[in-house]
Amino acid sequence: MAAKVLVVEDDPAARRLVSFALEQDGYEVLTASNGLEGLAKAQTERPEILVLDVMLPGLDGFEVCRRLRADTETAGVLVLMLSAKAQESDKTTGLKMGADDYLAKPADPLEVAARVKTLLQQKAAGPVQISSGAGSGG
Repeated sequence: MAAKVLVVEDDPAARRLVSFALEQDGYEVLTASNGLEGLAKAQTERPEILVLDVMLPGLDGFEVCRRLRADTETAGVLVLMLSAKAQESDKTTGLKMGADDYLAKPADPLEVAARVKTLLQQKAAGPVQISSGAGSGG
């Protein structure tokens, strides 16, 4: 079964472009046009990953991400923030709120799809184990 991706983006053209690129890669794509709708869909639809704009009407993407992480039901959902807020401080804020990756706009929809694929592969591989090297017997 294809991974479920929720695209939360208030710009209809950007939402369509990103959704199309993800659908071409075989993902099941859901969309939301504002922060509250995105949060509600994340809680009811249980996507594996959100592509989340930062500047949204209602709740901004930072707050959506913070709320997802605070809820035990949605804490494990991957979040790729996609935003025109491209300052290093914005990226840092996004990562502090719990985003798994942050991509500045304008972003090629194919790059968005590639980042989604990478994040899903990393999650499927499980947490990275740091070996102490002792007793590994190589």
